[in-house]
Amino acid sequence: MTTTLQSVGLTALGGLLWSGYSDEVKASPLVLRPPGAIKEDDFLTACIKCGLCAEACKNRDTNIDMTTGLAKEGTLKMAKGGDHKLIGTPFFIPTEVPCYMCEDIPCVPVCPSGALNQESVSNDKGELDINKSRMGLAVVHKESCIAYWGIQCDACYRACPLLGDAITIEMQRNERTGKHSFMLPIVHDSVCTGCGLCEKACVTEKPAIFVLPNDVSKGIAGDHYVKGWDKKDEKRIENAEAEETTTELSKKGNAGDYLNSGELY
Repeated sequence: MTTTLQSVGLTALGGLLWSGYSDEVKASPLVLRPPGAIKEDDFLTACIKCGLCAEACKNRDTNIDMTTGLAKEGTLKMAKGGDHKLIGTPFFIPTEVPCYMCEDIPCVPVCPSGALNQESVSNDKGELDINKSRMGLAVVHKESCIAYWGIQCDACYRACPLLGDAITIEMQRNERTGKHSFMLPIVHDSVCTGCGLCEKACVTEKPAIFVLPNDVSKGIAGDHYVKGWDKKDEKRIENAEAEETTTELSKKGNAGDYLNSGELY
């Protein structure tokens, strides 16, 4: 009877510890998943932790270290204890091994559970297209990017597999010197796949450009903002009715009159 009670207690303790671990993992949003990964909450439920995507990653077979003659570590890792990610789920770290944008995306078709959605990385013809992938979004930290200091650097631009599309270089006059131009890297959300090749190529000690999951890197404008040039928005507001709201500013009358009245503090 004592043994039984001990077993029940240990089981309950294990359940509590696992529950706490799961909550910690799910609360961590800074995880980059393979191409085609569905929304993180759904991914954690759908992924059966089989490891087939990591095994299919071509880097394991084709990325050879010329010094040792051995295969380098693949892009995809399988989370283990201490990784602070749900054990057995695939992820990658761009500064170690980025996604090399395999054209046939071998990691996606082998997924048996739908955690990696093949349709999301397919074109209109139903063909796999790695450029459709949205693993994350590259973000530039301007204060540490040497290009924003005026030092010529286009390492991230050159490393990008979608050269001139996902990252472009914007030329700006350097007013401080009056002689040189800034060559500023600009990331385009509509094209960036989040492969992390730019992060791996960054020349600074700690990358000044880094990939974050889309839910973390992007803002949300809200449905009450309307793009006048967007056909979907035009359709959405066809039958909309205007509503007036009263603010402290509107109570004072015309906004222009208020700004010119000297009452703005």
